[in-house]
Amino acid sequence: MNLKKHILKIFCLLFLPLIIACVSQPEIRVELLPRYDALFNNEKGWTGGDSVYSLALADNVILWLFGDTWVGEIRDGRHVNATIINNSIAIQRELFPPGATVEFYSGKTPDGTPQAFILPADSNGWFWIYHGALSPDGLYLFLMQIDRTDAALSFGFEVIGTWLGHIANFRDPPARWRIVQHKIPWSSFSSTGETFFGSWVLKKDGFFFIYGIAEEVVNGVHKKFMILARAPETGLAHFDQWRFYTKGQWKADFTRAEHLCGNMANEYSVSFIAALEKYVAVYTENGISKNIVARVAPNPWGPWSKPVILFQCPEVSRNETIYCYAAKGHPDISIKPYELIVSYVANSTDFEKMAEDASLYRPRFLRVRFSKDALDKPLK
Repeated sequence: MNLKKHILKIFCLLFLPLIIACVSQPEIRVELLPRYDALFNNEKGWTGGDSVYSLALADNVILWLFGDTWVGEIRDGRHVNATIINNSIAIQRELFPPGATVEFYSGKTPDGTPQAFILPADSNGWFWIYHGALSPDGLYLFLMQIDRTDAALSFGFEVIGTWLGHIANFRDPPARWRIVQHKIPWSSFSSTGETFFGSWVLKKDGFFFIYGIAEEVVNGVHKKFMILARAPETGLAHFDQWRFYTKGQWKADFTRAEHLCGNMANEYSVSFIAALEKYVAVYTENGISKNIVARVAPNPWGPWSKPVILFQCPEVSRNETIYCYAAKGHPDISIKPYELIVSYVANSTDFEKMAEDASLYRPRFLRVRFSKDALDKPLK
């Protein structure tokens, strides 16, 4: 009997830790969501757009925000009778297909030609719509002001300003929205780098946490870092109430905003995943890559873990001109405490290829399911 107990004890000491490790192995599962893709597979009117931010306006009502947008028709998988405008929005009712419906909105010139939904009040350049927030005094949208530098280049543009659009009457049909634009003073743009806010907005404990990017350009290499500001829920447009996170404190000087983690993209998301009891940042690695990555942190400001690859976009293998970007999470349509629905966009550096392939330049959706501590080690 004593011998059996001794053998059992040795077995437990040697093998039980391995068995437990196998059972509790951290895991991330990713699945495609073609039924969600189908919500954005329009063949007339809005036929594609990038950026792809979302936020809830009410129960089962989601606002979608897009950057450059195709408007026209699709025939035989190609864009025809089409034009590109600089931004658009959509309203989704109900959260999941097949019951979900999406209505798309853009602006129109006096002669009926499609134009961007939001135009800069100062008439300079155009806006790409980033994230937004719903506050007690209305809807706010972060607007990135862009201008062209070289029309012949795929990336021949530059950021010239950031604005905060305020819509007090957001419950009205979008065509009636009155959008008041406030220029955000916490921005800087030069040949050596950029600083701006609006990449993401997170609501917590009576504050809006406003994420942004600090970019450094050294010897032609662009390095992007996460930075963070916060403002009271009632003070988003009162810029004197903004404070900037640095070394555990909130300071009034935006130039002191701490670099919280690197290799970021201009667009990203930060979501609280209840099953992990952590915040998860999702973005495209370095802004343009086949890799969609995530970091985790115990607090909105970090400390942030090393990035882990969630998914590798298959579109890049189709053609050498295709690239992927704009990955981010959509917590307002992610119902389960262990999941996050993520979107990304595939594009081409060859405009003709993009025009001939309507499967590009549309959001593609994934469901990412996390187990507890799933991001503490790289996937294999």
